[in-house]
Amino acid sequence: MSKYQVFNTLSKHRAALQRTVQIGSGIQLAAWSNKNDCVTLEKPEHHTLSLYVADGYECYHKTRSGWHNGGGPDRFCIMPKHNESSWDIRGALSFVHLYCTDDHLRHLVEQTWDRSPASINVDEQVFGEDPQITMLYRHFLLDCDWQDNSNQLILSSATTLLMAHLAKRYTQLQWALPTTRGGLSPNVLNRVKSYIHEHLSAPLTLAELATIAELSEYHFARMFKQSMGVAPHQYVMNARIIRAEEMLRHGQQDITTIALACGFSSSSHFSNRFKSLRGISPSALRQQSGSIYLL
Repeated sequence: MSKYQVFNTLSKHRAALQRTVQIGSGIQLAAWSNKNDCVTLEKPEHHTLSLYVADGYECYHKTRSGWHNGGGPDRFCIMPKHNESSWDIRGALSFVHLYCTDDHLRHLVEQTWDRSPASINVDEQVFGEDPQITMLYRHFLLDCDWQDNSNQLILSSATTLLMAHLAKRYTQLQWALPTTRGGLSPNVLNRVKSYIHEHLSAPLTLAELATIAELSEYHFARMFKQSMGVAPHQYVMNARIIRAEEMLRHGQQDITTIALACGFSSSSHFSNRFKSLRGISPSALRQQSGSIYLL
């Protein structure tokens, strides 16, 4: 049973869970589909950020003046902590929820802005449009396998950006996101890179790497990119693929062993990602290397 009330409420209705993943201690993602259902969310103890992925045109929200629709692909809703809402889903709907505890949101705000607000009041949003939310969901959260350990860094990075955007645009704070100047110091950068290469088999997260650098996740991600020219998740994925290439060319381990050693959850996850990035399957590369060696 999830610690997020909205997740548990949907599980008791007609909503069908497609996939879910826990990201750290304060965030959970869940992809759902639903049809011909009525759901009331009774004052949950957490915040929910929802994006409509497909359909949703016949999804109605209860207001003081009656039921109103306005859903559709890429429309988003924010259901704040302690906010009750009722929904009448008269047609098909596919959507993704991001559940976030209030403690996690406060921690992110305090770290990102280096300020501690007296309170954080999240604004309710229904059937809204926001290109930044759509981009982060579709290009980072929906476009990868949630169960593959190698994707935990990109998932944690995208959710951090989503929460920072939510805090900036949809709370009473309205604080401009802080700017970062310059990259990481050489000592910090070397410490982070060493940690990455020593833990490529682990499901690294942005919070983990930011802790090594003694920075907030928001600042670390930007300073790392300024130093290396690529985002942390891109650097880590490249390092994993390079290590896998070396093991394929010069080692005798089987594909599954190599996959796990390089941070992938299975040989199929590894093979798919390797071929998409290198244009050749791991087994084909091994055969090529073996032929060259024999010559």
